[in-house]
Amino acid sequence: MNISFYALICGFLVLTAAVASEIEDILSAVISLSVFSVLLVIAFVILQAPDVGLTQAVISSGLITSLFLVAYSQTKKQGLWGKDGN
Repeated sequence: MNISFYALICGFLVLTAAVASEIEDILSAVISLSVFSVLLVIAFVILQAPDVGLTQAVISSGLITSLFLVAYSQTKKQGLWGKDGN
């Protein structure tokens, strides 16, 4: 695999991690974290670790993202968020 492609993936990993930690909107942070997980799967596959990549894809990209989205939807329905989103 081309080293510049791997550097590009690492750059996007850092960018999505920074966005997920600094953004105010929770839904956008969850989506950014999901993109981070998918990029991490690609990095694991490039590094010749497909089993780790598969585990990362199932657990982090699928299971944890859906768990965060369910938790987000449940807290919004129960009125824990104010009208201004705080």
